Amino acid sequence: MKKHISYIDDWNAWEEGFSYYLPVTVRFSETDMFGHMNNTVPFIYFEQARIEFLQQLGFMGDWAKKGTGSIPVVADLQCDFLQQVFFNDKLRIYVKVSKIGNSSVDLHYMAKNEANEICFTGRGTMVQISVTTGKGIPWTAEKRARFADPQAAVTSVN
Repeated sequence: MKKHISYIDDWNAWEEGFSYYLPVTVRFSETDMFGHMNNTVPFIYFEQARIEFLQQLGFMGDWAKKGTGSIPVVADLQCDFLQQVFFNDKLRIYVKVSKIGNSSVDLHYMAKNEANEICFTGRGTMVQISVTTGKGIPWTAEKRARFADPQAAVTSVN
């Protein structure tokens, strides 16, 4: 059942905008005593999928270089739960760029189960900052182009 979520105007259009995903399987350690996935776990999945997505776009290599002077930080992150997820469920964690700011990027997330049902959604803002000043560093035109190309990171890494 799809509910009203502030960052989703049109569910069909929103869902169709995703192309990149990372497959995950819910581990026993990620569940509670009832076998439900713990409510903190989607944030770990979002991080894992975000990092893989950014690697596919070539950003992680840029930030890992010595002397780069910039790093990505997550400014905010939220998750909205639509249905229960259990131990050993196989999910696809989708990531897409929603909006590119001056030094930030808003990313959206969607988790689907094997029945192709949306289990939870999310969104978050990531900012590229200076390691010395802690202030935002604007994206270069080349980095903006990487974010803007929806086919730059397609399907999964596995």
